[in-house]
Amino acid sequence: MIENQGEREQKIVTIFDDIYNLPDCRAYYRAMDHAGFRTAHYAAAAFRAVLAELKRVRGLSSAGIVDFACGYGIGGALTRHDLSLDDVLLRYRDSWFDAASPEAVIAADRDWFRPQRRAGQDDRYYGIDIADQALTYARGVGIFDEVFAENLQADDPGHALQQVLAMTDLVIECGSVAHMLPAALDRVLRGAGGRTPWVITAPIRGNDSAEAIEIMADHGLTVEALEVPPFRHRRFADADEQARAIANARARGHDTDGYESTGYFHAQLFLARPASEVTPVANWPVSPVAAA
Repeated sequence: MIENQGEREQKIVTIFDDIYNLPDCRAYYRAMDHAGFRTAHYAAAAFRAVLAELKRVRGLSSAGIVDFACGYGIGGALTRHDLSLDDVLLRYRDSWFDAASPEAVIAADRDWFRPQRRAGQDDRYYGIDIADQALTYARGVGIFDEVFAENLQADDPGHALQQVLAMTDLVIECGSVAHMLPAALDRVLRGAGGRTPWVITAPIRGNDSAEAIEIMADHGLTVEALEVPPFRHRRFADADEQARAIANARARGHDTDGYESTGYFHAQLFLARPASEVTPVANWPVSPVAAA
C-alpha cells in the first residue's frame, strides 16, 4: 500500500512497511482495519466482474489470474472466495489472534478459507511481490496456487514465472505500486507473449501515472477508467500526508473536494484490454460496482 511516489530513484516507504512482510497477516489487517481500509471492497467487485466478462469473451472455462504486488493476497482472496473485506478484517479482531503462533494462524486461516472457495470455478491464481514471507503465508492458506518473490522493477521474470505469465489471462492489482512501477508492468506484459492479458488496477488518485497507462497502450491494450466513482482507500495518517495526497491528486487533474479533502486517500479503477475484446460495461453479466 504505497501512497507517495517521491523521486524516481529513491526507495518508497510507507507507514506500514514494518508489517508488510511478516509470517502471517494479522498485524497488517488489524492496521488496515484501524485505518479504515476500503480499496479491496470496491476493487474485488470489479475484479470479479472483469473476470466473468473476460471468460465470456474468450470462451474460457478457467483462467489464469496474476495478483501483482499482492502482499498477503487480499485482492486474490476476495476474488477467489465468497468473502467480503469486512469478513476478513473482522476476523482478526478476535482476541485468539493476540497470542497465536504464526503456524497456528496459518493453519486456522487455511481451514477458514477452504470452504469459502467460490463454487464452479477452476481458475488458477498466482501472486507476485517482493515480500517473501507474505507470499509464503498467502500460498500456505490457499489464496494462491503459486507465488513468486521477484523484483520485476529491477529484473526480468525467472523461468517459472515466465511460464506462468505466458498462461495469464488477467492481471489484477489492489492499491499497490503497479502504476508507479512501469518497468515491472512492462515486464509482466512482455512475459505474456502472444496471450495478451487484461489488466485491472486500483491506483490511489495521484499515483495513476501516465507512463504506466502509456505502457499498457504500447502493448496493444485499450485503457479506460471504469465508470465506478472514486472510493476510499484508507484514512490519512496526519495532515502532512493529506497535503501531499491532495497535491499529487491535483497534479493528475483530479478534483479533491469531497474526496481527499474528507480525510481519506481515494482510489479509482482502470481496465486495459485488447481493442478487439472491448465490450460495453453496461452489458456485462456481472456489475463492477460494489454496494457501499
